[in-house]
Amino acid sequence: MKIFVTVIALLAVLSAPAWAATQTVTLSVTGMTCEACPITIKKALNKVEGVEHIEVNLEKKEALVTFDDAKTTVEALLEATKNAGYPSTVHP
Repeated sequence: MKIFVTVIALLAVLSAPAWAATQTVTLSVTGMTCEACPITIKKALNKVEGVEHIEVNLEKKEALVTFDDAKTTVEALLEATKNAGYPSTVHP
């Protein structure tokens, strides 16, 4: 029985990375008004563990964020922009 439990636990640990996936989300950041805003937003999002790539577009007032969903969540990204002074929402 111990061997069975050990094998099951080992399989669960080894298959965990398969559950993780790279996700991309577009955030609407309506508070961007100047050339410094995208820089501030990008710096805030870069501090979130698991963020892999960020593109901020001032004209569209959007941030395209690619992240590892095993390390962070969309909620954490929204919180990061909010804490930087730029509340955001998920773009539909």
